[in-house]
Amino acid sequence: MTTLAPHPDRLFPADPAERDLARRLHAAVADAPIVSPHGHVPAAMLADDTPFGDPSALLITPDHYVTRMLHAVGVPLDDLGLSRNGAAPTASGREIWRRLCENWDAFLGTPVRFWFESEFSDVFGLTEHPSAATADALYDQLAETLTRPEFRPRALFDRFRISALATTDDPADDLAAHQRLRDDPTFTGRVVPTFRADRYMHPDEPTWRGRLDALAARADIDTSTYAGLLAALRARRQAFIAAGGTATDTGVIDAGSEPLSEAEASRIHQAALDGSLTAAEAVAYRRNMLYRLAEMAAEDGLVMQLHPGVIRNHHRPTFDAYGPDTGHDLPAVGGFTAPLTPILRDFGTSSTFRIVLFTVDETTFSREIAPLAGFYPTVYAGAPWWFLDTPAAILRYRQAITDSAGFTKTSGFIDDTRAFCSIPARHDMSRRVDASFLSSLVVTHQLSEEDAFAIAHRLVDDIPRATFRLG
Repeated sequence: MTTLAPHPDRLFPADPAERDLARRLHAAVADAPIVSPHGHVPAAMLADDTPFGDPSALLITPDHYVTRMLHAVGVPLDDLGLSRNGAAPTASGREIWRRLCENWDAFLGTPVRFWFESEFSDVFGLTEHPSAATADALYDQLAETLTRPEFRPRALFDRFRISALATTDDPADDLAAHQRLRDDPTFTGRVVPTFRADRYMHPDEPTWRGRLDALAARADIDTSTYAGLLAALRARRQAFIAAGGTATDTGVIDAGSEPLSEAEASRIHQAALDGSLTAAEAVAYRRNMLYRLAEMAAEDGLVMQLHPGVIRNHHRPTFDAYGPDTGHDLPAVGGFTAPLTPILRDFGTSSTFRIVLFTVDETTFSREIAPLAGFYPTVYAGAPWWFLDTPAAILRYRQAITDSAGFTKTSGFIDDTRAFCSIPARHDMSRRVDASFLSSLVVTHQLSEEDAFAIAHRLVDDIPRATFRLG
């Protein structure tokens, strides 16, 4: 059977009464505008509005959710368009597409299959499942479709009903693409930058010194000293705020946040420049920098997103050949309550500070994140992220978080994607799961229908807007 027709009741409960309510809840929000407060779509894509080219370059190569699964079943990354050691990719777009179609069954039961089926059907109008037999015909159909004006980035932005989209940007970025969008009267969407300073927190990384130089050039502040680095980061945060930014993002291996004295942090900063840094000093510097970023958030009001607990670049040979973000980052055991004690001690009841906690270790949802959000007015429970943005995990998140934190202390759905055309499919998945969860509360008489419909609307609108101060 090759017909591609996603079932209208997908992800809804099996019980008829509960399913009927879930249908109605989903229908009430299915066409609501999308608020995407955290993602990785580049602003330049929308500023340039250049037509998308090869289907594989759009849908496969940049999406590590897809490439890692194909790699897991034996497809070499070279065959998926990734650049080895900076060389031009050797596989053609058609060959890459064939590799996806030949291994389509590898995605059965995964959220990637759900997103792809929704995307292929609803966005591109495909009617056949990918397979070795249909690969070339589907590729040709996609290639022709992408040449149409209605499939240019801005046209799709409007079609997807995206009301707010946050990008992720380095402090040294000039934000020129954001400026072009703001100055363009033909673009009426809202695209805001997100300040991500992780790479300045790791003085043991070989790229650290070069990043300091780039930041110094952009901020026009000497970053060869620790005090200069903090001043440059503060200056760039103001530039992001002026460009419409409302949030920051920080990804670290753990949430340790013990502050150092200025003298000790300055000493370690100089040791890193001198080449005498120890491993213990690097960890202390990173944890101090996390505290300082929280301190800055309490000063300027940018919402702090914290994504700890990922072991980056687990397979060194793949990293050496293809670089970072190529599918071999893996989850680590997480923790928040003890590691964040210094930050929450000093800023946990601040009127300006706000922190959204994300995890890839779902055992922390009920054990740590929900209780923290259930006490501290500054703490919000981030949506399931990365390895957990799946239907089953989103449902478990609601079950784990709601008892202690309710709905209003959550972030709203986070698509966290580079795959622009999958955004509506990802948000629809979350809306379906939330409709199912809310229907379960109604049929067990824990929630009225009226409240369920109100919460369904709030989860896609004012909750993410309020959490991320998007107005």
